[in-house]
Amino acid sequence: MRYLLPALVLVLLPSLGLAQNRSEDEYTRYELLAPETATFRIIYDVTAVTPGARFYFNPIRKGSIATDESVIDLASGRPLAFEQVPGAEARKAGLPNADLDGEYIKVQLARPVPDGGGARIRIIKTYKDPKSYFRDGEAIVFDRPLGIKRNAVVLPAGYELIGCNIPSQILEEPDGRVAISFMNPFPGQAPLVLRARPFTEARPSSPAARPSSPPPAPATSGPPAPSMDRIRVTERAFQDREIVYFLQDPTTHSFRLYHDYTERREGVDKYLNIVRAGSTVSNPSARNLDTGEALEVVTLEGDAIVKAGIDIREAVQPATEVVVIRFPPVKQGESIRLRIEETYTDPARYALIDGQLMWHRSFGRPRNDLVLPAGWRVTTNSIPATVSLTDDGRIRLAYVNPRPDSIEVFVRAKPTR
Repeated sequence: MRYLLPALVLVLLPSLGLAQNRSEDEYTRYELLAPETATFRIIYDVTAVTPGARFYFNPIRKGSIATDESVIDLASGRPLAFEQVPGAEARKAGLPNADLDGEYIKVQLARPVPDGGGARIRIIKTYKDPKSYFRDGEAIVFDRPLGIKRNAVVLPAGYELIGCNIPSQILEEPDGRVAISFMNPFPGQAPLVLRARPFTEARPSSPAARPSSPPPAPATSGPPAPSMDRIRVTERAFQDREIVYFLQDPTTHSFRLYHDYTERREGVDKYLNIVRAGSTVSNPSARNLDTGEALEVVTLEGDAIVKAGIDIREAVQPATEVVVIRFPPVKQGESIRLRIEETYTDPARYALIDGQLMWHRSFGRPRNDLVLPAGWRVTTNSIPATVSLTDDGRIRLAYVNPRPDSIEVFVRAKPTR
């Protein structure tokens, strides 16, 4: 989530509809139902981020008929009260720019949105929309422009994908259905068109025809590759980790960062941030974005890690450093959204060389932003990124990485004065 607007601006804009219904971290999953019904189930995850907001308004797309609605508070896993209201009522309830001809799902949040935090909710509904989901001969078509940045569409059981116009991951669901997932890096809607056709499941081959064990992985000069039957593919678009780097004066080799992360695993009560070799960390802090409360943070080195019983899943060396963030154990059906903040010093990856700022770092998360120091202009950027200005006039580069591996980012900048 990105919270760079000064508090004063938020105070001055309470009458604007956008300010009243600001949101981040949106993800939508469409599950296509029987083709003859022209219906699909929508699971929409969103974080309301307007400080103090008590409601969130989700518009119902014109031309669609919504049924079977429900809303869940993702932090607690509990249902939330909601109602479907016309645009006029939405305006009265705090959405001044609501479409008077539209309909909205008005969600009552579990608590007012904390300052600098968010209210994470999941809206579930079923749409009937023959213009978006229909048959074309034997095939089925899902033709729908999607403005949300992270999306997945699940085909009905017994259908295979034969057409997709947006570069996407293809994933098999546990029940055998096929999901198509993508991240939309563009400012407008992604004009998604999917085509699928029914298939007949092939009969399994006889035991004699099947190999008794998977073929060995090919030999390489690097670490051994995993056996192909052990490769697991996860949905990139669903991952909601993101990180923002705020570069300080390059002569210091330092940068402040925050890292947002959701913990869903039952029983987990801490987050471990292992500091990269060659880097040092200072001024760590953390908070629960669902409530705004500060969390306990300690930094451990070498033997102190072992004595504390911390398992970092690698050998602990004298120079090993880990930041430990503790929080109440996650209960079944609940989750917690964390923000970890710290300052890194890393001369090998951030420095002033020949009068130029240079940055070289691998980004493994789906979303990564880099903010240059004041008074610097970007001259080289190795990986495609969108460019914008922060409220205080600094250059901000935003990287969306839909791939499951890391990207190597190299940035060069020169002073403007």
